[in-house]
Amino acid sequence: MDDWRSMKDVLAVVMAGGAGERLYPLTRNEAKPAVHFGGMYRIIDFTLSNCINSQIRKMLVLVQYKSLSLIRHIHAAWNLSYPEWGEFIEVIPAQKRTGDNWYLGTADAIYQNLYSIEPIDCREVMVLSGDHIYKMDYQKMVAFHRANEAAVTLAALDVPIEDANRFGILEVDANHRATGFLEKPENPRPSPQNPERVLASMGVYIFDKDTLVRACCDDAERMSSHDFGKDVIPRLIETDPVFVYPFVDENRKQAQYWRDVGTLDSFWETNMDFVAVDPLFNLYDQNWPVRTKPPMVPPAKFVFADEGIRFGVAVDSIVSPGCIISGGMVRRSVLSPEVRINSYSYVEESILMPGVSIGRRARIRRAIIDAGVQVPEDTVIGYDREEDPRKFRVTPRGVVVVEPQDFMAPSDMEAENLQRL
Repeated sequence: MDDWRSMKDVLAVVMAGGAGERLYPLTRNEAKPAVHFGGMYRIIDFTLSNCINSQIRKMLVLVQYKSLSLIRHIHAAWNLSYPEWGEFIEVIPAQKRTGDNWYLGTADAIYQNLYSIEPIDCREVMVLSGDHIYKMDYQKMVAFHRANEAAVTLAALDVPIEDANRFGILEVDANHRATGFLEKPENPRPSPQNPERVLASMGVYIFDKDTLVRACCDDAERMSSHDFGKDVIPRLIETDPVFVYPFVDENRKQAQYWRDVGTLDSFWETNMDFVAVDPLFNLYDQNWPVRTKPPMVPPAKFVFADEGIRFGVAVDSIVSPGCIISGGMVRRSVLSPEVRINSYSYVEESILMPGVSIGRRARIRRAIIDAGVQVPEDTVIGYDREEDPRKFRVTPRGVVVVEPQDFMAPSDMEAENLQRL
């Protein structure tokens, strides 16, 4: 089958407008999909890479909150299309074209942008989230959708039944046709194949274009939360052929890999997945590359090993371009671009966002250090469970989150606030 010919009629709409409130302070100045992740990537790069690897060449990215850095990143990193061949990736800010409201839900976001979607020559519309980490060949799902003559197809992940209250749960018959959709149920119906598992919605949808337009227009006239999972999908199951596609993981590991990095704890845990000797998520798979735009900075550098001390070293870690490990030690950590680790400091199981500097003799463990933080000399973070909450934000699972103002003098904080104004 000609891959391009099979996907040329597919439009991908990536929902990238989330405020990411549970990821604060990482989302203080930018939207959740723009947050740095895994070193030099942004969260949205994983969904967009799935599109490119799946031969999708028509993409709309819907943005809303704090979108400037996200728009700049997409323009710089994802200018891969050839308009003369009908390819494009366009960023569409929220514009209040249908009323006085910003996006009220996922279905409302599509409804407000039907003026952009309807003129596009496409047969199906894929609706995707811009803030999940996974590898998926959307071509396989499109082939499933067409083979079943579905109006809508929903991708589903097999999860333990005890986790059902974290997801939208799909009920299916023996032919994979959806018979029900319940949002975070307490007593879900198990999968037909396994009584201990349920099928959780991944937030990956394929709609026939006409069905999407009809469903969103109908939803706009109703009193609802204007959400696909809560409102639109359950109604369509009653009236249209809605099918469920079991997730096929292109990560090629024993366990399926799909992560929602919606909280600081899940953000930390997923980054830690990347630094294992045999990582749960393989960034180094040449058959399924994750694309981004590397920063225009020098290569990483490690210095002072010649002094006979065990410093100037990083082990079991991701070290991005522009980093300098100058006489420090880094273990099981993710260093974003232009991080500086100074002499005799020690960093373990931590995520350092762009531009972080760790002062001499500082000790950092199990922490997320926000962009631009200058950690003073001799600082200790992550070693005292009673003292850390007095100074810093600490997550439910004990990850210490350090913000720029944690080490700012009052005059510096006032100057920064005036600069933002």
